[in-house]
Amino acid sequence: MPDSNTADIIVGKKAKSYLGGEMRNFLRAKVKKLGGNANKQVNVLRFGGERKVGGVRIAIVPVTHSNGIGPAFLSKELAAQYKKDGLTAYVGPDNGYVLTFSNGLVVYMSGDSGISAEQDITVRGFYGAELAIMNAGGIFTSGPREAAYSVNKLIKPKAVIPQHTNEAATKNGKLQAKSKTALFKSLIDKNIAFHVPLSGVTMEFDGNAKCVKGC
Repeated sequence: MPDSNTADIIVGKKAKSYLGGEMRNFLRAKVKKLGGNANKQVNVLRFGGERKVGGVRIAIVPVTHSNGIGPAFLSKELAAQYKKDGLTAYVGPDNGYVLTFSNGLVVYMSGDSGISAEQDITVRGFYGAELAIMNAGGIFTSGPREAAYSVNKLIKPKAVIPQHTNEAATKNGKLQAKSKTALFKSLIDKNIAFHVPLSGVTMEFDGNAKCVKGC
C-alpha cells in the first residue's frame, strides 16, 4: 500500500492486464505512478466482451462479491474522509475470468464468489468451462459445501482446482484430512478430477482438461 502489489506486478513483469472500466482507471493511475505504461498495460474488458492475447482468449463473467478499495489505497485527502465514514471506494462490479487457450482448454477462474446462476448460464452454458479454479474458503466467499454445489450442479467441469480456502491445506505435500480443502474434495462428484495445488509446482493440462504434468 498505497499502490498495491497488483500494480507492482504489472509494472515489474511488464504485463498486460484486463479489467472492468472503473477498476481499469484506478489501476492505470497506480501503474503510471510506478513508472509503467498505463495506456498499454491496463486495458478495459466488459461483461460479454472478449480480448485476445497471443493464442489466449480472455472474457470476464459476473460473480457475487463486493468490490471496494479501502482508504489505505486512496490519496491522503480522500482517504481521511472515507476512513472517517467507514466507507470503501467503489471500483465497479467484481468479476471472474474465463480463459480459452490455444489447445482448446477453457478455464473458469471464479475469483471471489458465492453460488451464482451465472455459473450455470454463462460459465457452463455459453463458455463450456472444462477446468474450474474455485474458491472455497467460507465467510468471505463460498465455503466448501457451497463451492461443491457450484461445481457439481452448475459449472459441471471435467476438473477442479481449489483456491482461496484461507488455510494451510497441505503439509509436506499431503492434503490435511480435517481441512476445508479436504471437505471440498470429498463433496465433489467422482467423475470430476480434483487437483490440490502445491507451492512451486506448475500444473499443465491438455485441451480436454486432463492434467498431464504436475498433478
